[in-house]
Amino acid sequence: MKVAFSLARRGLGNVWPNPAVGCIIVKNGRIVGRGWTQPGGRPHAEAMALKQAGKKAAGSTAYVNLEPCNHTGKSPPCTEALIEAGIKEIYGSLLDPDPRVSGTGFERLKKAELQVNIGLLSETAREINEGFFLRINEGRPFLTFKTATTIDGKIATKNGESNGITGKEARSFTHLLRSTHDATLVGSGTALADNPDLTSRLPGVDNKRRPRIILDRGLRLPLDSRLVMSAKEAPVWLITRNDHPPSKLQIYKDLYIDLILMPPGDTGQSDIVSAMQQLGSRGLTRILVEGGNHVASSLFAADLIDQLVWFRAPKILGNGALSAIGNLNIDKLSEMPIFVRQLSTNIGKDFLEILSRSR
Repeated sequence: MKVAFSLARRGLGNVWPNPAVGCIIVKNGRIVGRGWTQPGGRPHAEAMALKQAGKKAAGSTAYVNLEPCNHTGKSPPCTEALIEAGIKEIYGSLLDPDPRVSGTGFERLKKAELQVNIGLLSETAREINEGFFLRINEGRPFLTFKTATTIDGKIATKNGESNGITGKEARSFTHLLRSTHDATLVGSGTALADNPDLTSRLPGVDNKRRPRIILDRGLRLPLDSRLVMSAKEAPVWLITRNDHPPSKLQIYKDLYIDLILMPPGDTGQSDIVSAMQQLGSRGLTRILVEGGNHVASSLFAADLIDQLVWFRAPKILGNGALSAIGNLNIDKLSEMPIFVRQLSTNIGKDFLEILSRSR
């Protein structure tokens, strides 16, 4: 099953709105087929593994980290493919929460007299597809907040200078993070200050299905920014208020910007929770949030951050510099969001911590 997990992780950032699934076919103690969900969600892991196994699949055992599908969508049900191939036993970690499956996949296999075993290493399996589970159950994607700060938690000088706080190793790791998330999100302040590209520039990574999302209620994103200028090659989704003049909105549409229009709240700000629900409804399961200060505080205040990736440079900026997270209006220690450290390590001259939200 751990091999199936490893295969499943290859799909992270590439298979939304589908889950990332890995499958291996084992016969007489040897792996005869392996597969994982391909970019765009097709073909499924089971179909890929069965194709590789061929006739050797008959009488073998399948290991899969999520319940096989049992409905006809863009491809036939994986349950029927497993049955027709002659699989005799299957180990599955979790039931698929999708209402179209939700237990029916395993039941179909049982009716076909396969030996079905459910629950193997289920906790790890859930961690891999936590974003998919969140989208199905809560309607929103899994959010990872990434920040690079000094050891006193600052992301920029009081004048806004921020480039170069952390080293090249941290920047390279950021490109890896982007490649394992469905999309990257920043606020308009970051887009204006840094003029970022937000693509993953690792060799072999395709950014054509990886939206770059801008929270920009004031519609401030410059038309000559890197994001706008590259929107035809890699998608840009801009979340803004729906009360802007249609002519102004049309300018962005003509430049291949996909607008997500939100009603302004009582304070004139679009509701961050509703915005995340909109992104979930579009199928996104995992989003990397790269700032800035105001976006971070809004998401933390709404308890929407599921994971922290925090780079710290051995440097100090002191009072007056810009903090990674803005005011959360916390009056009591009991109100603090609590995270659990999953990893801590040196990365070049900097330090990296990865933490998960304790809920």
